[in-house]
Amino acid sequence: MSLTNPYVQELTTRLNGEQVQHTSIAAMDHKIDKQIEYLSTVPTLRPGDVISTGTPGGVGARREPPLWMKPGDTVSVEITGIGIIENKIEQES
Repeated sequence: MSLTNPYVQELTTRLNGEQVQHTSIAAMDHKIDKQIEYLSTVPTLRPGDVISTGTPGGVGARREPPLWMKPGDTVSVEITGIGIIENKIEQES
């Protein structure tokens, strides 16, 4: 897959299937190429690595009422043109 302009893509986060965030990648405070450049100075990045960079508004304490993930929840993040990553929240052992 070739993604020539990631900044035209949209990011959507769902918690248990309910959309809780939606924004344009262009709205990111820190641009993708600069994040990769900086992060690759510490570990060696390899194909398949996932870089988690923070979150747009719409969750946690900035939501009315506040919304927190808890064990058993499923969170998915979709970027148009790239795909979806989904994870189940588990209690730390």
